[in-house]
Amino acid sequence: MADINYSEDSIRSLDWKEHIRLRPGMYIGKLGDGSAYDDGIYVLLKEIVDNSIDEFVMGAGRTIDINITDQKVSIRDYGRGIPLGKVIDCVSKINTGGKYDSKAFQKSVGLNGVGTKAVNALSSNFVVQSYRDNKTKKAEFKHGELINDFPEIDTTQRNGTSVTFYPDETIFRHYHYIPEFVESMIWNYVFLNAGLTINFNGKKFFSERGLYDLLTRNSDSETIRYPIIHLKGEDIEIAMTHGQQYGEEYYSFVNGQHTTQGGTHQAAFREALVKTIREFYKKEFDASDIRGSIISAISIRVQEPVFESQTKTKLGSQNVAPDGPTVRTFINDFVKKALDDYLHKHPSDADALLKRILQSERERKDIAGIKKLANERAKKASLHNKKLRDCKIHFEDNNELHQDTTLFITEGDSASGSITKSRDVMTQAVFSLKGKPLNCFGLTKKVVYENEEFNLLQHALNIEDGLDNLRYNNIVIATDADVDGMHIRLLLMTFFLQFFPDLVKAGHVSILQTPLFRVRNKKETIYCYSDEERHRAIQKLGNKPEITRFKGLGEISPIEFELFIGKDIRLDPVILSKEQSIKSLLEYYMGKNTPDRQQHIIQNLRVEVDFVAEDEISKQAARAAEEALAIAG
Repeated sequence: MADINYSEDSIRSLDWKEHIRLRPGMYIGKLGDGSAYDDGIYVLLKEIVDNSIDEFVMGAGRTIDINITDQKVSIRDYGRGIPLGKVIDCVSKINTGGKYDSKAFQKSVGLNGVGTKAVNALSSNFVVQSYRDNKTKKAEFKHGELINDFPEIDTTQRNGTSVTFYPDETIFRHYHYIPEFVESMIWNYVFLNAGLTINFNGKKFFSERGLYDLLTRNSDSETIRYPIIHLKGEDIEIAMTHGQQYGEEYYSFVNGQHTTQGGTHQAAFREALVKTIREFYKKEFDASDIRGSIISAISIRVQEPVFESQTKTKLGSQNVAPDGPTVRTFINDFVKKALDDYLHKHPSDADALLKRILQSERERKDIAGIKKLANERAKKASLHNKKLRDCKIHFEDNNELHQDTTLFITEGDSASGSITKSRDVMTQAVFSLKGKPLNCFGLTKKVVYENEEFNLLQHALNIEDGLDNLRYNNIVIATDADVDGMHIRLLLMTFFLQFFPDLVKAGHVSILQTPLFRVRNKKETIYCYSDEERHRAIQKLGNKPEITRFKGLGEISPIEFELFIGKDIRLDPVILSKEQSIKSLLEYYMGKNTPDRQQHIIQNLRVEVDFVAEDEISKQAARAAEEALAIAG
């Protein structure tokens, strides 16, 4: 029935900052607390740094200083500085900026003048200061509202721009910056801008060889099959090699922006690679054999890029310039000539590449029979898959909630039952394990098809042929915080690292934090995730509050569980150290037991004693040591 009160008074106009604060997801993607690499607080940082990068690209300023302490973020570049009369406009008026003038900025990332304004609107405090020709202008904002307009004064500071902001805690709840995510972002900036120096919290980041250095840092030198192929042309740079891992690994960039979800340029490179390899070796190899185990990076610069969202994670542009060739043609022509020339000039590398392709071909044919049978079983099981309680929206869907799609992997029926009853059926799915999964370290991918549970998990995620059709953005391992739960976490992480390392490297895998304690009195209940939080809760509530120790997820009621997997969900991302070889990591923790590992476990063993009588401590320590060593074996 129509609203009889619908009138002129029903129409409301929002100013720029109100709209951004009301619909932040339109401008910075998902909000989050910083536990995922694509959470909003990192987008805020990136939006400011992008402007400094554009200054470097235009030849102004070779150094950027970034400092993050607690919840304060400061960025200082040494470019030309915002024109002093436009400092306030540039950070508070939509569609105001220098990038509309193609003479001032060419092939820039941000062209719509929104990014810095979004940071301003979503910050509890935002300060911008420009230094230009011995003069400086400063302005201070709160939630996007100008609160201090300082007059221009003289300065001896070098030209450039300084921005300091505090993300708004009412929007980004319980947020914290994870240094590894910030460092990964900074490494990408210096790889894409050879000669640029970025100082982050006193640490220097610099690259001389661009994407070659990126692959050197992100690939395992022990397992790559041939030296990194590095190809450079006007507005395009490519680095590639093949390793021993399963899957395909791509790092793609447009105008310095890390397009984590790929786009037209990444698709064009994958197509051009297959075409060029087939023509060079004069054989119609299967595309999956050519691209299997590839590790590559591609960067292109285009005029007026079209991205599929404000966060610019996927390129939608079809042309490199309004009147120029298509992205597909541009990349295909470059790869066809540059890669073909390289392979002719480096026959030993060409032989090594051919051997890797033939190895992939043999492996594919070896598992073809079992793969077909397993897929048929999985197809039948998917109709009545008791292990999977699916959700209605998936990551590949073109839906504003697709970033929130989550698959919880749980142990046993009790834990999965609690999550299933309390989850958001639109975006949260549950996959229930039966006992401990197989330790698949050192096994071939054949085991993924032979093991029914692994095969069903692979199909639930839809990652058999890569991440292009991944069904959930977040894969969350939800196990008990006891010895058995820790063991299951290790076994699942071994599965992902062994067969789908790109899933982990892309930041899709996390561990669910659940409260260890509930502290309450008649007036208030506090859930605690650590002993420190428990002590603080006891001090706050006083007078001997009731303390409950949760030993398993099944002990937490569905009503309570809803509090821990909603907007206040706490996740520990699985982050791979770039200096750590996956092969060495898995061999140490999941391979055959060694005296070194036994000694490491004994030295790092921790025993909880808060609720244990003193005469029981030694017995508990002995039992814990035995369990830990049993897992290590």
